[in-house]
Amino acid sequence: MSDYELPPLPYDEDALTPHISDQVLTWHHDTHHQAYVDGWNAAEETLAENRESGDFGSSPGALRSVTHNGCGHILHDLFWKNMSPDGGDEPEGALADRIEEDFGSYEAWKGEFEAAAGAAGGWALLVYDSFSNQLRNVVVDKHDQGALWGSHAILALDVWEHSYYHDYGPDRGGFVDAFFEVVDWEEPSTRYEQAVDLFE
Repeated sequence: MSDYELPPLPYDEDALTPHISDQVLTWHHDTHHQAYVDGWNAAEETLAENRESGDFGSSPGALRSVTHNGCGHILHDLFWKNMSPDGGDEPEGALADRIEEDFGSYEAWKGEFEAAAGAAGGWALLVYDSFSNQLRNVVVDKHDQGALWGSHAILALDVWEHSYYHDYGPDRGGFVDAFFEVVDWEEPSTRYEQAVDLFE
């Protein structure tokens, strides 16, 4: 059975100020992200115990917990990697070319992504859809509702209220604007190239 652990942030807690405060980053990483790691581990432990005992009464809830908490852990891990104090640029190279091909322009992609972020009850994602072999923006509620089968997350923006309310109050749009001041396209570019290598 896997024992999942909270990875450290790839930068200091105050590295994204003033766009994201050190207080929000600390709460978000150390409390919220840790809770998803703990929830995933607890669900896996329940499933292992049920398999051993042959009593599967609590298995449906544990299976749902694996999906919810597992997606929460995976998406948060990507979210931290999608930002850096050196961010705020636009994509380059193969990913930039593909965004232009699939969306018409970077501006069209960004406008649609911002619309997704405004509508989501959890996450706005840029994904590589391996079924259609194209990039898509996806609105995901919670961590796992609205995800697209066969897609690989390229860029993740957490729009749960704990991501921004302390800094921006109800102004989610202000937080989305701030994300683009720290977004770092190195990780998304790598993940895009890995997906293309697998599926095209």
